[in-house]
Amino acid sequence: MYHLLRKQIIIILIAIVGINSVQAQYVEMNRPHRDDMPYYFGITLAYNNSYLAATKHQKFTNDDSIMSVQPGASGGIALGLIGTLKLNYCWEFRFNPQLVIGGSKYFTYQTNYPLKEEKKILPSTIISFPFQFKLNSDRLNNFRTYVLVGAKFDMDLASNSTARNAEDLVKLKKNDFALEAGIGFNFFLPFVTLSPEIKFSYGLTNIHSRDAALKYSNIFDKIQSRMISFSIHLED
Repeated sequence: MYHLLRKQIIIILIAIVGINSVQAQYVEMNRPHRDDMPYYFGITLAYNNSYLAATKHQKFTNDDSIMSVQPGASGGIALGLIGTLKLNYCWEFRFNPQLVIGGSKYFTYQTNYPLKEEKKILPSTIISFPFQFKLNSDRLNNFRTYVLVGAKFDMDLASNSTARNAEDLVKLKKNDFALEAGIGFNFFLPFVTLSPEIKFSYGLTNIHSRDAALKYSNIFDKIQSRMISFSIHLED
């Protein structure tokens, strides 16, 4: 799944470079004074693919009832607002709160007694609060590249950490903290700035609410979030 996603990212980058080479033929700049604005706003539409990186507990090696476990995920979409503050010629500060819908994570288990495969789905609806610093390149006609780094705080509204104990649960905590890095491209159109962006997120928090009584959960020690997202920003 992630091999296919990497191929899609490469295709997108090639397409962007191709568009830029065509655009470089034009000398007239759209909204030439846009970079003089001290701040600006916009909206975000995004597709993300997230999964859980799990570290096994000693329980996994001592207990032969579960033979193997593999993480997985499905894609989700995000809607958000975006506000950017200009710090100087190159640097900007950005706040991009989003509602991330879908993208349920799951674990696929191979059990020994009885011998079968089971999938435990972990629904997810996240309110995300990313804070990022952007480093902009020089503007080339109506095109510019930027890189970003930052952090985000997530709240999972579908968290099951307070659910009653049942042996088939894998409990995840409500709150998460992650680091982010990415690359984006500004296309300055006559009335709006279109900015496709690819971003990677690396969760630092152990979101596993471990319970020794839960057989599908007690084999894990730490569980951390990972995400790849492709966003389209429309800014003034």
